[in-house]
Amino acid sequence: MSLFSALRPLRPRRPGRLAAEGVTLLVAAAVAFPLYWMVLSAFKPAGEIQSSNPRPWTLAPSLDSFRRVFEQQDFGRYFLNSLTVAVTVVLASALIAFLAATAVTRFRFRFRTTLLIMFLVAQMVPVEALTIPLFFLMRDAGQLNTLGSLILPHIAFSLPFAIWMLRGFVKAVPDALEEQAQIDGASRSRFLWQILFPLVFPGLVATSVFSFISTWNDFLFAKSFLISDTSQSTLPMALLVFFKPDENDWGGIMAGSTVMTVPVLVFFVLVQRRLVSGLGGAVKD
Repeated sequence: MSLFSALRPLRPRRPGRLAAEGVTLLVAAAVAFPLYWMVLSAFKPAGEIQSSNPRPWTLAPSLDSFRRVFEQQDFGRYFLNSLTVAVTVVLASALIAFLAATAVTRFRFRFRTTLLIMFLVAQMVPVEALTIPLFFLMRDAGQLNTLGSLILPHIAFSLPFAIWMLRGFVKAVPDALEEQAQIDGASRSRFLWQILFPLVFPGLVATSVFSFISTWNDFLFAKSFLISDTSQSTLPMALLVFFKPDENDWGGIMAGSTVMTVPVLVFFVLVQRRLVSGLGGAVKD
């Protein structure tokens, strides 16, 4: 950088850009405030939580709410159950979606367009409308009160979005790349796993984030399919302990919600670089 360019005054920002940045900050603050209030309430003592004049700060932070959460019976088991379900759904849905997206993109077969439209239709159906039919299906399959009753529906609901998103990544990989690999003697399976899979991996990470979050925070399926065996409960079900008929333990609820948020943040931090490239687009010819 030359001395002249260094001494040159900075250009004033355009009003439109300043307005856009201001709106962005307001939206970010509106999104972050509930999370801030959740964490704040988790550290507040019981007297401040129940106060009629709540303040957006606390001068006497306390760990009593977290202590009640971790002293809850089988809390570790609930955490392990949630982690097992979420990891299984992420891995299984990513693998199936990758193979399905490759099939509907690289191969020509009858009813291919109809199949893609069915994926979209499946996304439009509300989950609540399918809960009762899924309950009878799980009952007939003998999967009630098992983690399988949570894993199978979440895989099914994660696949349509994952296939549609990965389809764009697979389609962006040039056909010439596959032809060149075949000329070099690579089989179709080798091209699939050693060439195509690394190229669409950012897309797999992006879809895995959505699958992990929806599965980790699930309450509807856990409440509907885990009826009598509490040993199979997940973390959202564990929060029900703090909802009491006479008075809810809001400190325990907020502390439990904060603990539930930590694994999601850790997962996001681990995959954030891949996530940015996955949301930004696929490879180009």
